[in-house]
Amino acid sequence: MPIDKLSPQTRIRWSARRGSRTWLGFAALAGTAAVTAAVVLAPPSSHAQAGATAPALPSPSVAAARGLPDFTDLVEQVGPSVVNIRTTERVRPGRNAPEMDEDMQEFFRRFFGVPPGQFPQPRRNPRQGPEEEEQQRGVGSGFILSADGYVMTNAHVVEGADEVYVTLTDKRELKAKIIGSDKRTDVAVVKIDAANLPAVRIGDVNKLRVGEWVMAIGSPFGLENTVTAGIVSAKARETGEFIPFIQTDVAINPGNSGGPLINLRGEVVGINSQILSRSGGFMGISFAIPMDEAMRVADQLRASGRVVRGRIGVTIGEVTKDVAESLGLGKATGALVRSVEAGGPAEKAGVEPGDIITRFDGKPVERSTDLPRFVGNTKPGTKAALQVFRRGNARELTVAVAELEPDRATRAGSPTPGAKPTPAPAGAFGMTVADLTDAQKRELKLKGGVRLEAVEGAAARAGLREGDIVLAVANTEVADTRQFEAIVAKLDKSKPVSVLFRRGDWAQYALIRPAR
Repeated sequence: MPIDKLSPQTRIRWSARRGSRTWLGFAALAGTAAVTAAVVLAPPSSHAQAGATAPALPSPSVAAARGLPDFTDLVEQVGPSVVNIRTTERVRPGRNAPEMDEDMQEFFRRFFGVPPGQFPQPRRNPRQGPEEEEQQRGVGSGFILSADGYVMTNAHVVEGADEVYVTLTDKRELKAKIIGSDKRTDVAVVKIDAANLPAVRIGDVNKLRVGEWVMAIGSPFGLENTVTAGIVSAKARETGEFIPFIQTDVAINPGNSGGPLINLRGEVVGINSQILSRSGGFMGISFAIPMDEAMRVADQLRASGRVVRGRIGVTIGEVTKDVAESLGLGKATGALVRSVEAGGPAEKAGVEPGDIITRFDGKPVERSTDLPRFVGNTKPGTKAALQVFRRGNARELTVAVAELEPDRATRAGSPTPGAKPTPAPAGAFGMTVADLTDAQKRELKLKGGVRLEAVEGAAARAGLREGDIVLAVANTEVADTRQFEAIVAKLDKSKPVSVLFRRGDWAQYALIRPAR
């Protein structure tokens, strides 16, 4: 979840009522700290004083010699490049708003005897509309990209903001202009009117290693220039987003969003963006956007204010180990094409549902999530080489990459009902099939295939359903029921068999394992 969109119960709030300040939200932690402090600070007993003195803690130089990192120089080096970002929105108050704060209401009650609910309100000219008020919206972090005032942060930090304010470490607060933001990667760039600013150095994410020490600087709960540290827990962590995250155990909390993740060389390698939490607070798992991905987005935002991505018009899925072995692919790699957009770039290139895309533009597709990134980072209009694995053979295709439209809708469709053909039983694997009508073939844009009229036994256990369209069995394309029966008759009934089928607009594989 974005770390600045947690429930209000997890936030720390300051109150200044009647001259006192109250820390809210972490009473349990505060109590624990008080007990700990009491134990540490309690004077030793006379018996303890008479005994041997406690061993001294190792000096910083000794700690460094043992391999423990010292972040003090890094903080001095990178700290001035980290900024606090606060956002506001303009709202129209209600007819009786704004109401007095509690301190002012207490003043009128004590000295003028005005009962609650009858406090004077500011007069407004009835001919004028209600004036807009600027209200606090959120707090986040960021860091300076260039000396002329470009600042990088998270898109969700500035989303919906009417005004953005950037506070530097020298306490200057400057109004910022949003240059652009990209929701898919959660990256935004804002600009402040300043010069000779201390810009960060960008590190090479490819050199970042799991187990390496890293540091974060930000404004958790509005506490500016807070430093936390930890190690890289994993790289290329998939969370269903458009990018492969860097996972760390660095303490990240609301307000850290948009702040830098820094290696021991003082280079920014990521943008702190999300945490994984069941409580709403930090639980030891945080995610950062890799800087190579972030800089690709930032460069486009600075150049045009928007991000242009490529697309080829396919819906994809994961290739499982069982499917890969049954197809002779060797290992579970690539992206399974579940549907192809009619008239889209992939269809024009010859891609078919059930194909497994193994390479794109010379780069191997190790996981299905690699393909959207490869295609998205390709300039529209580029002709890219595409390698697909189809029914036991690798094929080379060329696809012309088109431009991805924001929030592009997917097509939906269903078979056109028609006269039901006579089913042909093929009970060895629990499937009873029938030929498709010409109308169904036109509607589905298929040249062949058979429809499952009944499913039981091994086929049902594999997840097949009545109404599914079988396109291939054991890497052999199925044209009609006669060919389906011939293929099934030659199969070894004691071994698993792969079935390529279509359900709705999606094609996928099932592995049918005969009962023993």
